Formats: sequence, structure tokens, C-alpha cells
Amino acid sequence: MSFAARLKREVRFLKGLTRTLKRVNSIAPDSENLICDDLEAAVDKWRDSRAITCEGRTVTYAELDAIANRYAHWAKGQGITRGETVALFMPNRLEYLAIWYGLSKVGVATALINNQLTGAPLAHCLNISNALHCIVDAETSVCFEEVKGQLGRHVQQWVLGGEAHGEQRDLGNALKSCSQLRPDRLTARNGLTAKDTALYIFTSGTTGLPKAARITHMRAQLYMRGFAGSTDSRASDRIYVTLPLYHATGGLCAMGAGLLNGGSIVLRKKFSATHFWNDIRAENCTMFVYIGELCRYLANQPPSDSDGDHKIRLIFGNGLRPDVWDTMLDRFKVGGVLEFYGATEGNVSLFNFDGRRGAIGRVPGYLKKKFNIRIVKFDVETDMPVRGPNGCCIEAAPGEIGECIGHIAADARSNFTGYADKAATEKKILHDVFAKGDAWFRTGDLMRADSDGYLYFVDRIGDTFRWKGENVATSEVSERLSGVPGVREVNVYGVPIGDLDGKAGMASLVVGPEFEVEALAEHVDRELPTYARPVFVRLQPEIETTGTFKYRKIDLVQEGFDPAKIKDPLYFREPGKGYIKLTKAVHGKILAGAYKL
Repeated sequence: MSFAARLKREVRFLKGLTRTLKRVNSIAPDSENLICDDLEAAVDKWRDSRAITCEGRTVTYAELDAIANRYAHWAKGQGITRGETVALFMPNRLEYLAIWYGLSKVGVATALINNQLTGAPLAHCLNISNALHCIVDAETSVCFEEVKGQLGRHVQQWVLGGEAHGEQRDLGNALKSCSQLRPDRLTARNGLTAKDTALYIFTSGTTGLPKAARITHMRAQLYMRGFAGSTDSRASDRIYVTLPLYHATGGLCAMGAGLLNGGSIVLRKKFSATHFWNDIRAENCTMFVYIGELCRYLANQPPSDSDGDHKIRLIFGNGLRPDVWDTMLDRFKVGGVLEFYGATEGNVSLFNFDGRRGAIGRVPGYLKKKFNIRIVKFDVETDMPVRGPNGCCIEAAPGEIGECIGHIAADARSNFTGYADKAATEKKILHDVFAKGDAWFRTGDLMRADSDGYLYFVDRIGDTFRWKGENVATSEVSERLSGVPGVREVNVYGVPIGDLDGKAGMASLVVGPEFEVEALAEHVDRELPTYARPVFVRLQPEIETTGTFKYRKIDLVQEGFDPAKIKDPLYFREPGKGYIKLTKAVHGKILAGAYKL
């Protein structure tokens, strides 16, 4: 890279970092300025500007605030006191942000429940939230009714936009008598500080039941202010949001980028790949937020002459694979990509300000001491960082894969608030890492850094597995398999085979009519080392995802490769040959050790 190119890169990086730090450096745990104060300040500045458009309805900043105030007075009228929690169990809708914004004005926390949950996972989230009231709509009230008997306490159900039956109560009717004026701040929020709880946001539950991450006002401010700075959003921006608002990326990051700088949000109930770009054009959107596989779904749509016909100047989010990154820039002509990394409950945040394709962020050597982030050597077999002779962890060298950790300190950016469950919180803390008595947050993610300080996501701990004495990163295998003609979606995981050591690779694929299993074998031979080539392949009509487009693996791992249990087509990589159909007879031979694996 030429000197001029390096200089340009550093300027872009430092500008982005400066913008972001300028917005978050004033956040402090003991501050009496709360997230609702930030939003009220935005309302006062842009009262008559449009704030949110959703399903044909638009509200101004002033109207959004009036809705929020009704919820604040509703909570007071119901005797819901500061420090208590209300569960919000609804899909995206215009009132969603206003509900938790309003409750935060009177010190009440909101538990944002995944609206796709049913049965035991739903009951689990409601139970650990400790909420005594739950706000639902006509769709989710049915799911709530089904789990009432599994709840550890009576939870009053409030229905918004639907008929109330039995013990349910009509929230819309109750709100009519509530004032639209702001509750008196001195009375409602006196004594509250930024370290008090504003929200509970639940982990995705890809490998088990969700955990409730405690989001303080301070943490919500870091999300919302941080993205108002990092995206360089303006009052003229319209940000398209199809991600669920119960998750931090859509519900805090995108909302902060739009509302704290006077812009507006175009909110949709759910994502639609077929309507996405037409909607973007019709609403004159200038940005959109992504996560996980959303952009891959767009890339899998048939090419169109109008792919680049839009006003999108920036897309921001996380989990964008390098091949899709290229597609977004080259085919769809988006102006730029701001990839970031951050765990909902954690203290590690990274931004790729200068656009290096595939990187999740950067920690340049000359600023390393200013960041609380390190990558330490990791043992996949023990699922723990490696300790040296002195008992301390060992920092990974450039190019070496390790676990990313974040130093825990009292300041806002390094603080770790953890989960509602104290035991779950302690499991995420690593002690005596580089010095006696220090504490670091375990992200649970494997990464590597290059010599320029760019960081690259490798895999989730638990997803990476060992086979033939080597570590197999599922994300890297997925990336290679995505290049096979006809492969639309890829989910890679490890499965045990009898008493053999380690786990064999298995790939669940969603494919089109042009897919050929012979071409798959040729591709993996060319693109992957022997130990990383999937031993088993499963063809599924669709891959189950969480509400934030993360692939669920736990059920697939449990089902394994048994054709007696799986109706989907299965294939086995016969040693020295290509993929053959995995029949009951072949399955028996595998378990009997007839194949040299």
C-alpha cells in the first residue's frame, strides 16, 4: 500500500473514532442524565420533524414523546414502581420504542421479549424477567395464553391493538385517560443514575435457553450515542429498519443513529427480501441496518437492472461475510459499509471505520493502550484460554487465532453489567489474566488480528470443533461452501461419530436447482484442507434461524447424521471418493468402523 493510501486510511479511521468518542466520552455511571433524557433532548430540538414511519403511519418527535408520556403515566397509575420490570412481548410496531422510552422516564425497566418465542423458552424469559405485567398484541397474546400455567407468578396481560378476553386487560383503553405531558423529572427520576437498569435484552438462545442481559441507561446510551457518531448520520437521513426491536442492533443502534441526530426511522414489521429494495426506493431511505444473513438473503435474489437504483449511502451492522460484502458494494452499489462488533451484554466494541473488507474493526498499535481489547491464546478442547507457567494468559501473536476479551473497569466503555442471573454473569468473567486481581470479560468469540491491527471474526467458541487433531472454524468452512454453484445458505457444525476423537464436520445446505453434489466434492477438495472438508452433508428446504437471523445449531447437532431420524437428503464423504447417499446401511457401516475416517 502506498504512503498516500495509508495516510487516507488513517484519516478515515481517526475521523470515525473521534466522532464516536465525542458522543460517548461524557457518559458516566453516576451521571443523572439517563437515556430518556437523551431522547427528550432530541424531541425538544426536532419536535416537528418526522421520527418514525411504520406500516403507513408516521409520528413526529413530539408525537412520539406524547405516546411515551402516556406509558409513563400508565405505569404510575398501575402502581408499577421504579426498579420494577414490565415485559414487552410484541413484534415491531410504531409504539415499540415509545413504550420502553416512556417507562424509563419513571424508572421502570422493560424486558424486551423475542416475539417469535413460544412454549418453554417464552415461559423461561418471562420468569427470569421478574415482570408482573406484560404488554402483548393480538398475535403474541395467543402465545402468552399457552404458557400462563408455566409462569412462577401471576403476570397481568395487557393487550394493545386487539380485544381483551378473560383476565386480559385492554391497554389502548387504559391509555386514553393517561396524560400526554412529561412526568415531572424531579419526582419521577430523582436519585436514578446511569448505572440503573433501563432494559433487559435476551441473548439469541442459539445453543440453549436465552439469558437476560442487563442494559443500564449508561449502556443504552453507549449504543445509541455511539451509532449517532459512528454512522455520521444527519437530520436528512432516513434509516430503514427491518431487524427486530427486541435486539440491540435494531432497537438501540439503529434508533440512536436516526433519532439522536434528527433523522427518521422507516420501520417494518419484518424483513422481506423481495420487497426490500422497492421499499427503500419508495421511502427515499439513505441507510439501512443489517445483521447476520440479511444481506445474504438480498444477494440470493435474482439480479435486476435496478439493483443500484437507490439513495443508500451507508449500511451498518455486523456479521457481513466477505463474499456478500463484495456483493453489497459492487452489485448493489451501496455507498459504504460500517461493520461493527459488540456483544449485547459485553464491554468489547469495535468499528471498521476505514472499510477494510472482511474486518470487524481495528486496534492500531499506536492506540492499543487506549483500547480494553486483547486476543489471548485459546485451547479448543478445554474451551478455555491457555495459561503460561506464571498462571497468566498469553496474548496471541498477529495471525494467531484466540479468544477476544475485554478488560473490566469502572468507566462506561469498560464496564460489564452482566445478566440478571449472577451465576451466568460470573461465568463470563476471567480473573488474573495479565496481573493478579484483574478481571476481563470473555466474549466467547475467536478472532485473529493482522499486523496492521485489523481484527477478523473466526468463530463462536463451541461452534469451532476439533477433527483429525486440527481446529475447524465453522465460519471459514461456511464461507468456502458458499462459493459452490447453487448453494444458497450454509450452516456448518461438528457431530460425534461413535467413540472417535473429536467431531466430524457436517454442513446443512439450502440449495437451488443448479446444485450438484459432485461439484460440491470437487469444490471442497480444491478450497479446504482435508480436516476441514465436511464428512456429512444435509440438504434442507430452509435453515432455522433466530429472530436476528442467527443459525440455530443445537437441534442439528443432536439429530446428527442418522437417516432413521432425518427425512432430509443426507450424504457421506466416502474416503477417497466423493459424496454418496447416506442410507441406513451406510450409517451402520460408519458406526461399525468399516470406513477409515
